[in-house]
Amino acid sequence: MAENNSTTPSEGMVLALQQARHAATRGEVPVGAVLLDAQGHVLAQAGNRVEELHDPSAHAEMLVMREAVRQRHGQRLADCTLVVSLEPCPMCAAAMAHFRVGRLVFGAYDPKGGAVEHGPRLPYRAEALHRPDIVGGVREQEAARLLKQFFLALRSKDPSGPA
Repeated sequence: MAENNSTTPSEGMVLALQQARHAATRGEVPVGAVLLDAQGHVLAQAGNRVEELHDPSAHAEMLVMREAVRQRHGQRLADCTLVVSLEPCPMCAAAMAHFRVGRLVFGAYDPKGGAVEHGPRLPYRAEALHRPDIVGGVREQEAARLLKQFFLALRSKDPSGPA
């Protein structure tokens, strides 16, 4: 870790991947997120909890953004960096705009479900509410491998695939 107990975005990705691994052990899609303040202090970290909470909005990104504003008693995260192991989906990308996240760092790209560099590309739209700085592909292969292994294991348990 960086000095003064601060965390760089690259170190944040290590933490996000740890959260993703924990999520996988709970049967959740292995996505993890960490929210860092301007000094690199970890405000919140979480893995997906959709299955556990029976809540389709309990994505790792949503959980850390909600926790950070709760801690800070405010709605804005403009001085913060959201580090997430997978390119955010449309819901999370839209929420990032509402929370005014200052910077997004993500690991694996998501051509099917992503909404930052793929699909609707929400931050780049003319009518975007807010545009964070974006860095993608941090520890991309490690993040992608974790997802691939999870879904291969899931399919081997149920060869018929998702319903």
